[in-house]
Amino acid sequence: MKGEKNKGTIFRVLQYIGGYKWLFVCSILFAAVTVALTLYLPVLFGDAIDTITEAGAVEFDALFSILIYAGVVAAATALIQWLMNVVNNRITYSVALDIRNAAIAKIQRLPFSYLDAHPEGDTVSRIITDVDQFCDGLLMGFTQLFTGVLTILGTVGFMISIHWQTAVAVILLTPLSLFVARFIATRTYSMFRLQSEVRGRQTGFVGEMIENQKVVKAYNREGINQEQFDEINEELQVCSVRALFFSALVNPTTRVISNIVYAVVVLLGALSAMSGTMTVGALSCLLSYAVQYAKPFNEISGVVTELQNATACAGRVFELLDEEEQPPEADASLEHVRGDVTLEQVDFSYDRERPLIENLNLQAAAGQRIAIVGPTGCGKTTLINLLMRFYDVNSGRICVDGADVRDVRRHSLRRNFGMVLQDTWLYSGTVRENIAFGRPDATEEEIIAAAKASHAHSFIRRLPEGYDTIIGEGSSLSQGQRQLLCISRIMLSLPPMLILDEATSSIDTRTEMKIQDAFAKMMEGRTSFIVAHRLSTIRDADMILVMRDGKIIEQGTHGTLLRQKGFYHHLYYSQFSHGTAAY
Repeated sequence: MKGEKNKGTIFRVLQYIGGYKWLFVCSILFAAVTVALTLYLPVLFGDAIDTITEAGAVEFDALFSILIYAGVVAAATALIQWLMNVVNNRITYSVALDIRNAAIAKIQRLPFSYLDAHPEGDTVSRIITDVDQFCDGLLMGFTQLFTGVLTILGTVGFMISIHWQTAVAVILLTPLSLFVARFIATRTYSMFRLQSEVRGRQTGFVGEMIENQKVVKAYNREGINQEQFDEINEELQVCSVRALFFSALVNPTTRVISNIVYAVVVLLGALSAMSGTMTVGALSCLLSYAVQYAKPFNEISGVVTELQNATACAGRVFELLDEEEQPPEADASLEHVRGDVTLEQVDFSYDRERPLIENLNLQAAAGQRIAIVGPTGCGKTTLINLLMRFYDVNSGRICVDGADVRDVRRHSLRRNFGMVLQDTWLYSGTVRENIAFGRPDATEEEIIAAAKASHAHSFIRRLPEGYDTIIGEGSSLSQGQRQLLCISRIMLSLPPMLILDEATSSIDTRTEMKIQDAFAKMMEGRTSFIVAHRLSTIRDADMILVMRDGKIIEQGTHGTLLRQKGFYHHLYYSQFSHGTAAY
């Protein structure tokens, strides 16, 4: 099974290389010419030695012409070898470019269930580190494997032409070297595979610790995290040493066999020279070919190690590329959306064995403000994920203006929603670019107007470069300022439907009151879904849905729900008696 998987990985790599077949053909031709010229040089040097006819007698004219010719051949060999390396580099890094582009494109098509279930660091490691390791092995394969194989074949041919008995002896000893190399190489794949997996876990752990360093320091977890990192690092060390140790056995064992081959060539060649059946120049050629014949085996043993590592890394990348994608897009699009949203008998769970939302029904008319409240884990955020079709329902259906969201393109659905979440996200770019994330074609006046509406304009003006200030995940903006920029995005886009999930959780009370007024104007005529823990902020909602264990247990206006003296009544008054909501 492992061998079949290995072959499948190699076949996939060859498919990517097939996109550069003309460069590949050039590489093969350059390799063949380089090997031919390299192997031709010993013939010239052998001829040069044979110009010494006897003691004190040298044919200098012939010697000088041979040496000049050898110099030209050596220069041509160097030039062609340089061209071969250029072509090989071009193929290797073009393949890396293609694979990384395919991996990033794949991530755009993967369902959120995959991204939620796999650590970010492991996914990043597959795209960055594993592709690098794969390319290193691929480059070594191009530069050494092809030339090595051609050198072996070429030296055997030249040796046959000079002294076939020696060539036969060399050929008979060759399988020993190949057997040893294959025996060890087939056992190192799983070791390199484990090494790549542990490296991915290490990358994920380091990423988490750097991203959440404030929390780590606040809870004095530095020592514990150091111990956890040491454990992963030690595991990686053990995997790496084991893989490299076993793979390194190939080189010395093949060198031993190569030395045996060289000794056989020396013995047979010397006996032939002494018997007069071979000239000294021919013997010199044979010894040179014996060295060149052995050298590729030593190089190929190193290549085998790299290729095992490369194959293991490529296998992890192809696993990502082979992951099941989200269901295909429909052909229909949502146009001129009013904002009528209906949920009919919706069932959904992240784990089929642990039900979350069951038989959920909801009707939201265009322009209504729907507030969603309930304890943590009751399904509020899951409902938002279903509305945006980040996940598809297990059964039932969700409709927008009467159209099942599964029957329309995701892009057309999501462009009609505007989201402000509790977890803010800014990318590396200017303040202007971050605000215009949903509308890249927005004018400067529109961007500033949106920032003023969200009350972000005042702090933006105080930044070093104003709207041209570069910000990102590592910027020094406060959480409240980051959330104001995210609110500015939605103020600029103004889609027909809004989702506000704790949109003002990180903003001070005074600014929040101003933003609530701006939100009220923005929500006029737009269907809005508001998730809030501070129930005082949703008293004016047209309908409040109270969720518990994935079900809507109460619904109505603020006044109606208080008069019922049910679960909402308990939640609302508990936040005043205990200082916070009891969930």
